[in-house]
Amino acid sequence: MKLPIIKHLTEFIETNDEDFVNETIETLESLTEVSSLTDEELNIIGELISNMYGAIEVNKMVKDGTPKREALNNFMKRVLGSIDK
Repeated sequence: MKLPIIKHLTEFIETNDEDFVNETIETLESLTEVSSLTDEELNIIGELISNMYGAIEVNKMVKDGTPKREALNNFMKRVLGSIDK
């Protein structure tokens, strides 16, 4: 996950609508079923999906009243904390 991408997607959700991101996730998940995709392509699609889910999570925290910067930092700390375990 990359914080600049999650931040950008969070701003996209604020400007547009979370539904766009959810529909994109569904499309990308469907693409993973294509048998001719290479491992590298699957990894890239997976990274994009992860960033989109991260942006949705950050957006939910912001809606619940957490300042955006704090929500982004808390989310990344949580992700990094789960990797360390």
